[in-house]
Amino acid sequence: MEKNTNYLVGVFGDEDIMIKAVKALRKKGVNIYEVFTPYPVHFLEDALGYKRSWMPKAAFGFGALGTTCAILLQSWIMGFEWPMIIGGKGFIAIPDFVPITFELTVLFSAFGMAGSFFVSQDLKPHKVPQIFDRRQSDDKHIMAIDLANNKLSEEEIKALLSESGAEEVNNKSFTEKEKKGNFFDYVADLFTNGVTDSARELKG
Repeated sequence: MEKNTNYLVGVFGDEDIMIKAVKALRKKGVNIYEVFTPYPVHFLEDALGYKRSWMPKAAFGFGALGTTCAILLQSWIMGFEWPMIIGGKGFIAIPDFVPITFELTVLFSAFGMAGSFFVSQDLKPHKVPQIFDRRQSDDKHIMAIDLANNKLSEEEIKALLSESGAEEVNNKSFTEKEKKGNFFDYVADLFTNGVTDSARELKG
């Protein structure tokens, strides 16, 4: 089964005009899907109303999990499973656990952050790369608006974009295959069809 998503794409040549347009459209109640810029633009996140990312909290949580696992693992091994007296110290010598605890904390945090990023960005097999305009990595600022997620009509949003200074207003649609399956199906597809489909879509 395939899912079609239709967008309106506003093309801006100046970042100041684009930020003013973002504020104007949000003031009119338009939900902006995403804005793409060829370089970082200050205050764009504020104009879009983005909240602070939850990724640092995820890093802390995974790091705390790594610390807990490291201490429990070393305590169980050195204190119960394979007790050894090293240098006259006790079986559970917490100061000696610091190096491995530090390493596992960093390892859990790094892998947890990577996994959180993939989940938060919805990077999965059969996900069609959404390239709204190839100039978004060159010299233009691109504003994408999901038509299905707005109460205003397509013509009204087009008029607002034009009045806000958009050089072009284009239509863009994506077709995504809706595939149901568990995590292991997605991983299997990633190594079989997912990469090929994405590469073909980029090439096309």
